[in-house]
Amino acid sequence: MAPALALTAFPNRCVDVVDAAGSSHPTGVAVAETQIGLGKSARRGYRLAELDIVPSRRTRNPTEVDTSWQIDALRFDSPIVAAPSDGVVSPATAVAMSNAGALGVLHSEGVWCRHEDPAPALAEIAGIDPAAEGAAVEVLDRVHSLGRPEVRPELVKARVAEMRSGGATVALAVSPGLVEASLEAILAAEPDLLVIEGTVVSAEHVSDGEPLNLKRVLRRLEVPTIVGGCTSYSAALHLMRTGAAGVLVGVGPGRVGPTRNVLGIGAASATAIADARAARIRHLDETGVYCHVIAHGGVRNSGDLAAAICCGADAVVLGDLLAAATEAPAGGWTWAHRSDHPTLPRSRVEHVTTNGPLQQILHGPAVGADGTTNLVGALARSMAFAGHVSCKDFQKAELLVAEGDFR
Repeated sequence: MAPALALTAFPNRCVDVVDAAGSSHPTGVAVAETQIGLGKSARRGYRLAELDIVPSRRTRNPTEVDTSWQIDALRFDSPIVAAPSDGVVSPATAVAMSNAGALGVLHSEGVWCRHEDPAPALAEIAGIDPAAEGAAVEVLDRVHSLGRPEVRPELVKARVAEMRSGGATVALAVSPGLVEASLEAILAAEPDLLVIEGTVVSAEHVSDGEPLNLKRVLRRLEVPTIVGGCTSYSAALHLMRTGAAGVLVGVGPGRVGPTRNVLGIGAASATAIADARAARIRHLDETGVYCHVIAHGGVRNSGDLAAAICCGADAVVLGDLLAAATEAPAGGWTWAHRSDHPTLPRSRVEHVTTNGPLQQILHGPAVGADGTTNLVGALARSMAFAGHVSCKDFQKAELLVAEGDFR
């Protein structure tokens, strides 16, 4: 059975990856290219919504499949990660995510680490009518205002203790540009997992000043670390070589993070995940170390969630779908952390309709057939129809490209 990577395997030419030293390494993957003009061509990328999972000749009972995910010594009942957005994750929702068998990531530069009690301010944001004229602008102004105070290291430590006392697996996010400055406070807080998350993260950021060397940073950490985003085979492979436990693939949630509109940078999610999967195979061959691929962006419903796993993702970051939970801190308003950039914000605020409690969104019962509730149940049924018993096994499922927009 052909792997998901075969989506881009058309007889044209084999891609070589050039490393930092200038050495060329053949990937062995033939890809189709479209000529844009003389001397300039582009690959055809695929979005998750363009893919259909092919049922197997041998199906299973959904109750017999295993949707769990394990990274390092941390095990979760489902491969779902809540995006580190103040509109999605608070210490309380991180505990609720953990209780539901998933992972919630709190941003160490968010409102919970800048204010003693941001709940009243978030409640005011939740009370803004999304239908009112200028509502999104008002929410964005409030988000900017909440982001002005400095991050307080003692609050980072307090939030970690709060989540841990609730029984949660504690995951903190930090921006790549602040990771060196924040490292002491983060290490003192002792999270279980660290996520170094930006629009685009490279293994070594070059600048006129001191470059960020992720390999050096990760050597100082005693906790598993996920880094990203990245969108290509070579970028994923280089991030894996830093010693990261996992890489984020994608440039963040498409609905609130219009990076393509602002920077021209984007990712066809399915292709990016499949490319990272190929990098993971090579990294495993080279080192014997399995590096996890975490899809970050492009997932709008449970169908996209299943397709992301099929393409090679070990876990999937969700934002909008979880912002629709009744427990969401901002009452359905959601934004990415980069919305408060002082000169070039790359996230807008959006409002999603509340769908029900977090438990219902993750485990059902579903309130409709739009794929926004009972996400884990839908994933289990998709795995069962494809005849696979685990998420890793599900990555072998056959995929078809759906031509035209029928959805």
